[in-house]
Amino acid sequence: MRVKICGITQPQQSLAIASLGATALGFICVPTSPRYVTIEQIQAALVPLPKNIDTIGVFANSSTTQISDTVIASNLTGVQLHGDESPEFCYQLRQSLPDVEIIKALRVRSLEHLQTTANYIDYVDTFLLDAYHPQQLGGTGQTLDWQMLQAFSPSRPWFLAGGLTPDNIIYALNQLHPHGIDLSSGVELSPGDKDLDKVALLFARLNSVLM
Repeated sequence: MRVKICGITQPQQSLAIASLGATALGFICVPTSPRYVTIEQIQAALVPLPKNIDTIGVFANSSTTQISDTVIASNLTGVQLHGDESPEFCYQLRQSLPDVEIIKALRVRSLEHLQTTANYIDYVDTFLLDAYHPQQLGGTGQTLDWQMLQAFSPSRPWFLAGGLTPDNIIYALNQLHPHGIDLSSGVELSPGDKDLDKVALLFARLNSVLM
């Protein structure tokens, strides 16, 4: 199972988190976010990483040019679209970045909203389901209605996000079977400053049930 730790801001934490077991690291490229990082910060965080770690830039309502420029300059392996991007936008981005993973995040409000994933199937590689918040795009610490997701079975892999912590991850995975999980605020001391003890506890608990 893929494990993505998102909102990395400190280069020295990127290698530590990867060493603990993360398969993907997320970097917030949204200037209004408290976890925002520049291209230079992303580059510094990527230098010590092994090549098998996925590095994902998180964008919200950016242009295809902005996204492509950041991805190419930072040498990211993936893009997470966390705004109101349409299927057509995802198609255009695919033309610009044919070899980069495209993850479409949905801040799920209802079962009907969840069904809109079908519109993106042909244009993205992966989905990420996050909790809806009217003012914040992510990192809210709020959980989804996991019961609503029990019948969710798209023809693309998907990440579960939204309020996951070392304390509730096993309960969540007993109910759902995502292809990956995504944590940010659940393993932080403050926005962008990861708590490495919590990250270690997360992997200890995951290993106890996944081994």
